[in-house]
Amino acid sequence: MTPALTIDVVTLFPQMLSGFLNESIMKRATESGRVIFRAVNPRDFTEDRHRTVDDKPYGGGPGMVMMPDPLVKAVESILDPGARVVLLTPQGRQFRQDTASDLALCGHLIIVCGHYEGIDERVRLTLCADEISIGDYVLTNGTVAAAVVIDAVARLVPGVVGGEGAVENDSFSHGLLEYPQYTRPAVFRGMEAPEVLRGGNHELIARWRAEQAMSRTRSRRPDLLKSNNDGDNGNDS
Repeated sequence: MTPALTIDVVTLFPQMLSGFLNESIMKRATESGRVIFRAVNPRDFTEDRHRTVDDKPYGGGPGMVMMPDPLVKAVESILDPGARVVLLTPQGRQFRQDTASDLALCGHLIIVCGHYEGIDERVRLTLCADEISIGDYVLTNGTVAAAVVIDAVARLVPGVVGGEGAVENDSFSHGLLEYPQYTRPAVFRGMEAPEVLRGGNHELIARWRAEQAMSRTRSRRPDLLKSNNDGDNGNDS
């Protein structure tokens, strides 16, 4: 089977991904041949005996900045014409479900993880990388963020999660939060699972789920509804 997706992670800490990629759905994705995961360490592309990958920032300031040469060489060692290069940075655009869907179709994804105070700006300019942020907060390094992106993207590759349609109703897939889910027992500590879900009428179930998804989104994430409306009317202004 030809892999549907190859994901390379350029990181100073490849071992941080080992446990994550060898458990649960990511492990099954590898074993099924649908996704190939590889880690590339920029230290392997240094030329000094200390394997230096960072230096003090020009202009002064706290922390250390990742040097451009090891990072760019690491990416270029695996770069092919169809690859998408993603640079994880707090300055990037917000990572969303539609971003994950887009990346799941690319065939070859290269994720570049930052560390220390940041990455030399010339890395982004050289690689023409797509800058992505997983949220408005700062992590100690980008490898944790890479795990989030990997999980969100890989599970959308056909066959990785369940059967056909297994991820179609996930939260955010249609711009809404997912409807409430229930399973046995029918009554738990006085709380009863909705009768409509146990009645077997698929038309009523679909209607109930659609109503619940809309209601939950309106009460918990009204910004999603606003974003959808803005997107629909984006060409009117």
